[in-house]
Amino acid sequence: MIYGERVRLRGVEKDDLPKFVAWLNDPEVVDGLGMFLPLSSGDENKWYEGVASLEPAEKPLVIEVRDGDNWRLVGNSSFFGIEWKNRLAEVGLFIGDKSIWDKGYGTEVMQLLFKHGFETLNLNRIWLRVHADNPRAVRVYEKVGMTHEGCYRQGVYKKGAFVDVLIMSILKAEWDEKQGDL
Repeated sequence: MIYGERVRLRGVEKDDLPKFVAWLNDPEVVDGLGMFLPLSSGDENKWYEGVASLEPAEKPLVIEVRDGDNWRLVGNSSFFGIEWKNRLAEVGLFIGDKSIWDKGYGTEVMQLLFKHGFETLNLNRIWLRVHADNPRAVRVYEKVGMTHEGCYRQGVYKKGAFVDVLIMSILKAEWDEKQGDL
């Protein structure tokens, strides 16, 4: 497990799937994700079965937060599209438990993912795509030191309109420098 101050990341268990199905059928939660159709339990079970075939570095990590003496499931994160030769990966996360939105948990998760990606996986570049109409996520990514690299203009269609998709990244040297500032 990967531990932070208020957050930990762990492997996905089959018992986690009902929460994922509930969250991934919540329009507010999926608004910033690439999903646009309802998700069934069967779909999520197929996804879970496919997780076993992923290489270890690309297996999703459950996001949990401290809840008294216990841990509570709140979301999911992962690296994917890893290019080992180029030492880069795309990162993604969602926090499905809306009761903890806007409380700094996304920032802590990103910091843990950067630490894991740069120090354990030896990546040099971590990047992501974020919908331009998701200011909460953009703010988190800027706060953790990601740089705006570009934009897929009108890259997604949702709710009857096209929305830009921003490309953001952070390099290991930038992350190392930021650690020195703390």
